[in-house]
Amino acid sequence: MTGNPTIEIALYQPDIPGNTGTILRLAACLGAVVHVIEPAGFDLSDRALKRAGMDYLETAALRRHLNWLEFESWRAAEEKRLVLLTTKAETPYTAHAFEPRDILLFGRESAGVPDTVHEAADARLTIPMAEGARSINLALSVAMVAGEAMRQIVWR
Repeated sequence: MTGNPTIEIALYQPDIPGNTGTILRLAACLGAVVHVIEPAGFDLSDRALKRAGMDYLETAALRRHLNWLEFESWRAAEEKRLVLLTTKAETPYTAHAFEPRDILLFGRESAGVPDTVHEAADARLTIPMAEGARSINLALSVAMVAGEAMRQIVWR
């Protein structure tokens, strides 16, 4: 892999520090940027966050946004395309053509994202699951979709 970070991941008000730490570790290894849209359900200096992220937190590219409106203002100025991952979508993430300007947005573990965030998304994608399954762990979902985005954008 060469060059600057090529994918961006956004977490909307994450609830679980262990998931966020794991995602930061993944992003550090992939050369990706993680945006945390606050308020988070935990202190971002939480021990569990540090334990899950291990020493990778030092190298992770983390950008904090105080709230959704600040994130949206930043995104508009940067002309980024918002790709929401949700169980309420019909299009599988593997059918999407990812672009370097995409930000992969994942909702709260406990509640997803509100309707206003759904409406702001340029694309809504889902991870197909077996019938009766509700959701996949957030960190695993990020890894699956980030891997596909990296395959399309970087590893082609």
